[in-house]
Amino acid sequence: MTRVAIRPELLRWARERSGLGVRSLESRFPKLEAWERREVLPTFKQLEDFARATHTPIGFLFLAEPPVERLPIPDLRTLAGIPFPRPSPDLLETIYLCQHRQDWYREFVRANGGAPLGFVGSARKSEAIDQVASRMRTTLGLEVAERARLGTWQEALRRMVDQAEEAGILVMVSGIVGSNAHRPLNPSEFRGFALSDAWVPLVFVNGADSKAAQMFTLAHELAHLWLGETAVSDADTAQPPRHEIERWCDQVAAELLMPLDSVRSEHNRAEPLLAEANRLARRFKVSTLVALRRIHDTGCIDHSIFWDAFDRERSRLLTLPKGKKNGGDFFATLGVRVGRSLAHALVVSTLEGRTSFTEALRLLGIKKLSTFDTLAKRLGFEPS
Repeated sequence: MTRVAIRPELLRWARERSGLGVRSLESRFPKLEAWERREVLPTFKQLEDFARATHTPIGFLFLAEPPVERLPIPDLRTLAGIPFPRPSPDLLETIYLCQHRQDWYREFVRANGGAPLGFVGSARKSEAIDQVASRMRTTLGLEVAERARLGTWQEALRRMVDQAEEAGILVMVSGIVGSNAHRPLNPSEFRGFALSDAWVPLVFVNGADSKAAQMFTLAHELAHLWLGETAVSDADTAQPPRHEIERWCDQVAAELLMPLDSVRSEHNRAEPLLAEANRLARRFKVSTLVALRRIHDTGCIDHSIFWDAFDRERSRLLTLPKGKKNGGDFFATLGVRVGRSLAHALVVSTLEGRTSFTEALRLLGIKKLSTFDTLAKRLGFEPS
């Protein structure tokens, strides 16, 4: 039985990087603490299992020292006003997968006579916020009145995703890493990110967040695209973003979803503040925290009243039970996770023989050809 002389600091690094403690891993690796003290050496098979359990590329465990991993895109997140700690494997893998999907789709669009999208990078931070939001609303076909008629936040989110995709934006909403339901994404680490690109701009929204929060994240990431800025977005909702770009994107997102003129005309000052925030949140399909911020933006409540109400509402939301997740329609969910446009393009390209089935399955995050065939049929194709 071959034993591997692995460096203890690399084992500790992989465990800490994964966010898993010794106790959570000891049922699978009862000698883990002994490995880390180098009292016992693991076998190669045990090391492979350990790498899978901690989501670590096994080659990293043979390095001379632990690597310093950085996000491949700008990181604008802060936690309690300071830069975020090192990224989790979940966030890293999600960004890498989206970059691969974007690279593939860019070649598909170019090969099929597509053209760069004029709105990407068309905005400037020096412009009036309402003018930028108005142009975005026109390009995306967003109407406040239409959203108000929709019954739920989920319907409103689905409609907004569809409109963004119709404008040429790849939108992916997922609460898991790839297609692995055992690896949920943590909204406390990130809420979304934007990969700006003139040909195939991409937005990823953390689907583990509430629907109301996802609405604002989507609007925020769309603002990143109009500015032409790639970044992972701020995860801290307790205070205004520290970065200028994040503050700008928040302001544009708020105006896009809740135009200030509409808030002024809709707001009933005679009603209790939190009750009115709930009513406006339902009308505009945003979170109550966003509704409170917009009421404050009208100038009808002072700063101290706003923050008192904001803190009380935020505390209330944190105590609410999490809604039960159900699997739903797998193929509908797949389309949301990878983006409707990308799924359609992959099926077309694969059936035409331009993309291998291996590549298509990898980018779609599925393993079986039978699943691909069913997806193709759901999209209106009949695989031969």
